[in-house]
Order: sequence, then structure tokens, then C-alpha cells
Amino acid sequence: MSWRADLAVLRHRDVRIFVSARFVSLIGNSIAPIALVFAVLDVSDKASAVGGVLAARSIPNVVLLLVGGVIADRLPRHLVLVVANTVSGLTQALAAGLVLSGHAQIWQLAVIEAVNGIASAFVMPAMTGILPSIVDRDELPQANAISGFARSVAVIGGGAVAGVIVGFVGPGFGLAVDAVSFVLAALLISRLTLPHIERVRSSMIEDLRVGWTEFVSRQWVWVIVLSFGLLNMIFSACYSTLGPVIANNTFGRTGWGVVSACFGAGLIAGGIVMIRLKPRYPLRIGMFGVLLTAPIFVCLALAPNTIAVAAMAFVVGIGFEMFGIGWETALGQHVPIDKLSRVSSYDMLGSFVAIPAGQLAVGYVAALVSVKAVELYGAAIHIILVFLTLAVPSVWRLQRQSEAS
Repeated sequence: MSWRADLAVLRHRDVRIFVSARFVSLIGNSIAPIALVFAVLDVSDKASAVGGVLAARSIPNVVLLLVGGVIADRLPRHLVLVVANTVSGLTQALAAGLVLSGHAQIWQLAVIEAVNGIASAFVMPAMTGILPSIVDRDELPQANAISGFARSVAVIGGGAVAGVIVGFVGPGFGLAVDAVSFVLAALLISRLTLPHIERVRSSMIEDLRVGWTEFVSRQWVWVIVLSFGLLNMIFSACYSTLGPVIANNTFGRTGWGVVSACFGAGLIAGGIVMIRLKPRYPLRIGMFGVLLTAPIFVCLALAPNTIAVAAMAFVVGIGFEMFGIGWETALGQHVPIDKLSRVSSYDMLGSFVAIPAGQLAVGYVAALVSVKAVELYGAAIHIILVFLTLAVPSVWRLQRQSEAS
């Protein structure tokens, strides 16, 4: 099949708008985590402070995900995204102002990120339901792959820019760029035209019950979510929280920007592979992609230098994209569109619920044992979890709908 056929889904106006909006917001979001971590480190050099601010965002995000899923299935999803992106833009603008003025304190950044986390709880479930609403199911793998490719380009661009901004200008400017990107994304999303979906009027409790029934009725869904509850905790602790701390003490902030850019390059490579590959078993290849994350923990423990960690980050990016596209395709093809945001919210709740625990505990655990030990144990547990997940038949055998039907 030609590249023209692979990209044919871009003929849809709403697909182009959605991909553009996602690209713009993710450019800023790729800069923001790096800028935020180093803004915190400028105020306090403790890993526990970094974990505390990150957890301040994660906890309300996790708590409100189910509400976000119900709202996204009840209201027009693009309007939910416009409001949530606008709120996120305002919160990041406030954080940028505090950091640039030199008046930022840890508690202020924590409160601001908590509000940002609340807004994100509405963004993620709504985002999941957009593409399945505007393309046919047989086009969904290509639409997801192209959307993922745009995300990858944004991550590599954002990572590269973040390294320059944080290393040479300061983290406050990075947060300002993120604020602008949210506002631009809201403007683009407001132009989407989504088809009307008939929604049965019911209570929020009933909506949650229906979503839960859909979620637990598919073994492959809850097995993956259970696995990722632990995998994400390990990744957030060993990479997102300890990674910048290790970089700050060894190869520098600019080096961590290079690492983030290489992670984005890996996402691009993984997206290209998935556009062309169209795997028959999306979860099988996705979990093998997840396995590629473990080596970066070992690298951070044993060889914390820019070249080695950046090379591993490239590999991690490939694996992330392999899983992300496979998972979005599986959900979009096998879950009813009118219940997709609620199922996604249960997915995100289970996948993210342990992240704050990892963010809060890792600094203290590393102080008790060592950073090296945390990274190596994280790699070992990660590998075991991947193979246990692949051993479940419903995960191993799930096929693309076009192949299974």
C-alpha cells in the first residue's frame, strides 16, 4: 500500500483540525514537565519536592477522571476540550508569571498544578472519543497512527526547545509557552464539527455503572489497566521524577532536554512503523513495545550520561508509540462510541492511580537505599509485569476488528 493511501484519512477536515490542535498543545506540554521540574529544583533541590508538586497534579487528576469520562459522554466532547484547555492555559500562565518574577514557592506551584490536573481529568477522556467519532472504524488505525505521529513530532520539538529554554533562558519561559499552546489548541478545537450522538438521560451513578459494566466485560481491558497501574508507577518514579534529579546532578539540564528530544524522535520512529505495519495483534506488539522501557532505568543507574540515556530514550519512545497506537485502536474498534469516554476514564483511573504514590515515595526510598537500587529494581519489576500481561490469552489473541470480523 502507498503512503498516499496510508495518509488518505487526512482528507477529512475535522481530522486535520484535531491533529493540528493536538500537535499545538503537545508542543507546550512537552516543554512544561521539564520546565516545571527545574522550576521546582530552583526553589528546592530535594527530590521529595519534585515528587510533591508532580503528585499535586496527579492526585486530583486521578480522583476526577471518572467524572471527566461521564461529562465527555454526556456533552459535546469538543466543547469539553475547549473549556478544559482554556483553564489549563490560565493556570500555566499564572505559574509562568510566578517563576519569571522570582516569587514562586513550592506550595503555590503545587496548588496551580492541582488545578491543571483537574482540567486534564476532563481532557483525556474527551480526547479519546474524538477520532472514533469522525472517521470510520476501518480508518481508525491510520487516524490514530497519524495523530500519534503528530504527537511524536511535538514531543521531539518540545523536548529540543525545552533543553534550550530551560538551559539558557529559564523554566519560566517554558511554562509561558505551554500556556500559549493551550489557548491556541482551544481555538482550533472550537472549530470541530462532531456528529450528534443520541445519549440516554440518566444519573451520573447510572452512567458510571454502565461504564464499569463495559469496562469489566472485556478481560483484555482490565488486565492491561491493572498492569499499567504498576508500570506507570515505576515509570513516573524512575524516569519522570528521578530522571531529572539524576540529570541535574550529572550530565545537566540541557542534557535532559536532549534526552527528551530523543524520546520524541523515538515516538516518531514508532509512529512510522505503526502507520506501515498495521499489526494484526495490536496489544501483543504493544506490550513488546512496553518491554523496551526497562533498559533506560538500567542506564540511569549505571551510565548516567547524555549519549547513553538519550539513546535509550529513543528506544523507549519507539515502544511507547507501539503500545499507544495499538491500545487506542483496540479501544476505538471494540468499545461502543457512546460509552468510550467512560471506559477510557476507568482505564485512565486504573492506569494512573498509583502514579502519585510513586512520585511521593521515590525520593524517600532513594534516600534510604540508593538511586541506583531504585532504578535497577524498577527495571526488573517492569520486565516481569510485561511478561505476566502477555501471558493472558485475551491480551495475546486480541485482533484488529477488520481481521477478527
